[in-house]
Amino acid sequence: MNAPLIALTGATGFIGRHLLRELPRQGFRVRVLLRRPSEVPEGASSAVIGDIASPQNMSAALRDVDAVIHSAGLAHAMSGRPEDDYRTINTQGTLALAQGAERAGVKRFVFLSSIRAQSGPVSDVVLTEEQAPGPTDPYGRSKLEAEQGLAQLGIDWVALRPVLVYGPGVKGNMASLVSLARSGWPLPLGSLKSRRSLLSLDNLSGAVEAVLKAQGSIRRPFIVADPEPVTIPEMIAALRQGLGRAPGLIPFPPSLLKAAAQLTGRGEAYERLAGSLVASPNALMHFGWSPSVATRQGLARLAKASLAHDA
Repeated sequence: MNAPLIALTGATGFIGRHLLRELPRQGFRVRVLLRRPSEVPEGASSAVIGDIASPQNMSAALRDVDAVIHSAGLAHAMSGRPEDDYRTINTQGTLALAQGAERAGVKRFVFLSSIRAQSGPVSDVVLTEEQAPGPTDPYGRSKLEAEQGLAQLGIDWVALRPVLVYGPGVKGNMASLVSLARSGWPLPLGSLKSRRSLLSLDNLSGAVEAVLKAQGSIRRPFIVADPEPVTIPEMIAALRQGLGRAPGLIPFPPSLLKAAAQLTGRGEAYERLAGSLVASPNALMHFGWSPSVATRQGLARLAKASLAHDA
């Protein structure tokens, strides 16, 4: 019997590239859905060109597909985009693809949503799926509206809400943190106490595998996060352990760090990293997901990988 066929969007992105490598190892065949033939990623054994916003053109792409993993979208790191852009790509594009999948007889639609569909960049409480969603920006609202639209369709669906994902090739604030850890300087971050949930790429791909292989209907969102949240000093210590170095952390008043970040135009980045955002993955773990990578271990691997990339 043939292995299940998965249609994957976003295969040229940070998460999509990892899924493209991992899905065959998990026992799936992968068909990559692309907008342009020039984007065919390395490792793609099958690719179909089409526009997810025009489902009438996607019938061939979705033929014989067992499940869709939709990881493409407009990321919140892209600043300056109007809210309508997020809604067009992240909401309407998602629902158009899901409707096309439903017409093609696809059994399950896996949507890579975001923790930002549930919360702003910081939270004073531990986040769970039972809480009423409260997105605070156009990106988060577009993801939540896509989830709500999926709930109105007949296809079986699941929305994965990952927290900040880290792994080789990561960009943004996590890449900046890796660069700080790789510097030879002592860092004045030792007094930061706020905790944040992170998610390794390997644990995310394990979560995707769990929902793809689950029996019965799902039709709900799941938070995806490594089980143990960490502080910024713990992140730096883990990264530097991977580099074979001591933590090199110095206590320094957080209020002065915040003021310095604001003066240098990095206030928002500081708030994202230094503020608390703890999300509970218990619902997904009870569903059958078992994370394989501990956060400190994953961060140490990330630091080692950054050295190998430069070699």
